[in-house]
Amino acid sequence: MEKLRGRVIKSTGSWYEVKTEAGEIYHSRLRGKFKQDDMKINNPIAVGDWVFIEQEGEKESAVIKEIEPRQNYIIRKSTRKSAFSHIIASNLDQAILVATLSFPRTSLGFIDRFLVSAESFRIPSILVLNKTDLMDDEAKANALELKALYESIGYPTFLISVLKNEGLDEIRAQIKGKTSLISGHSGVGKSSLLNALIPDLALKTGIVSKFANKGTHTTTFAEMFEMDSESTIIDTPGIKELGLVEMEKEEISDYLPEMRAFLGQCKFHNCLHVNEPSCAVLDAFVAGEIADSRYMSYLSMLEDTDNRR
Repeated sequence: MEKLRGRVIKSTGSWYEVKTEAGEIYHSRLRGKFKQDDMKINNPIAVGDWVFIEQEGEKESAVIKEIEPRQNYIIRKSTRKSAFSHIIASNLDQAILVATLSFPRTSLGFIDRFLVSAESFRIPSILVLNKTDLMDDEAKANALELKALYESIGYPTFLISVLKNEGLDEIRAQIKGKTSLISGHSGVGKSSLLNALIPDLALKTGIVSKFANKGTHTTTFAEMFEMDSESTIIDTPGIKELGLVEMEKEEISDYLPEMRAFLGQCKFHNCLHVNEPSCAVLDAFVAGEIADSRYMSYLSMLEDTDNRR
């Protein structure tokens, strides 16, 4: 039977929607087990994967027979199995993190972990700070400082208001012609942003609890949407936390661009940049060349890897 090549556009855990190169969508399932190169993951197929399917039974039903090697992927710790990980999405051109500085608050630690995780898989990242309509002068000044900080280390950063339709043209330009992952905490406005970028989508949006200052989950499974014929966006469930996966403590600093700039300049080749003598990174931090918040995030990530061990 002829095999059809297609891309996984939705995952529900056991069933997958696969869109073929001809534009047909098949409700597909996995038969047997896929070897994952000894990776401990709980989802063998992820949205964004290119696969080969064989039609079975009804026209819209198929079996996934092969998966093509992934160009890249982004991963997080599994919420169900402590020793396992979950692939969020694969074959990405970029990752977009939507954050809010209040209602709900996205911590700088979470932002930095996301950026480090994407960096470790060589996925370019963009930071989007939403809900400028809720910012007073002090909050807006803080947002502009963060924009300057993250852009200085190589991450394009945009201040937007989905509610007031401000800054969205810049986001459209960034997404054009690419496969983009969009992620962030629940309540930051991911679904509202997607609805604004793709007007026919009509995704369900949640409300933010004033009591807990947290959003409600509205996206249950990862799903890929088309902004136009050459631009796709992968929406993901709101992420509460992002534990670092497949990363040793000695390599974390390689994924912070401002620390990577001093690679090979420390006295010790295995320097962790904490209290070692003649450490170029510590010298740069003391000199104000590395932001306090970024260095504190780095220390927190080091602690995470110690606890994991």
